[in-house]
Amino acid sequence: MNLSDKRVKSFGSEILGSFMRLTRFLLLPILLLLAACETGPQYFPDGTPVPEVYRIRSGEDAAIQYRMLDSINSLRAASGARPLTFSAELNAAAATHSRDMSIQNRPWHFGSDGSSPLDRVRRVGYQGQLLGENISETYETEIQTLAAWMDEPDTRAVILDRRATKLGFEWFQEPNGKIWWTLVTGT
Repeated sequence: MNLSDKRVKSFGSEILGSFMRLTRFLLLPILLLLAACETGPQYFPDGTPVPEVYRIRSGEDAAIQYRMLDSINSLRAASGARPLTFSAELNAAAATHSRDMSIQNRPWHFGSDGSSPLDRVRRVGYQGQLLGENISETYETEIQTLAAWMDEPDTRAVILDRRATKLGFEWFQEPNGKIWWTLVTGT
């Protein structure tokens, strides 16, 4: 090895060492800056918050249903109405309609086959009287959806109807996070 080879290796080592020191020097502040950046809630230009997508995970079905049932029964108790219990038939009718609304890409009370809420509860064998149906197309939780229903006189009346004894509550969530909620009450 001659003198010029040693200089090249020495110069290359110096460059590499300087680069490593510079990288450590710059990397630490950048990482600290990124860690300090907290993404808080985002807002539309009118000041209303942009909703976060509520993702329903596998295995949460029962928890969501009973959270809704408990919340509804608390509201009903406060209004003097008796509690509701789930009906498997009404749950089936609600599930069918939630999926169908997604296929139609519109929240409305009629199925793609022209069926009404009454038709759907009869199809699943429900023997009681249908009292009402609430529907929603949203990215919000079941509790946020319940709050929105309680803000409207027509949908609040379905939830607090004193004649109701049975509840069906189901949903369908699309891959993009949109949820189609359906609530059905009966006697």
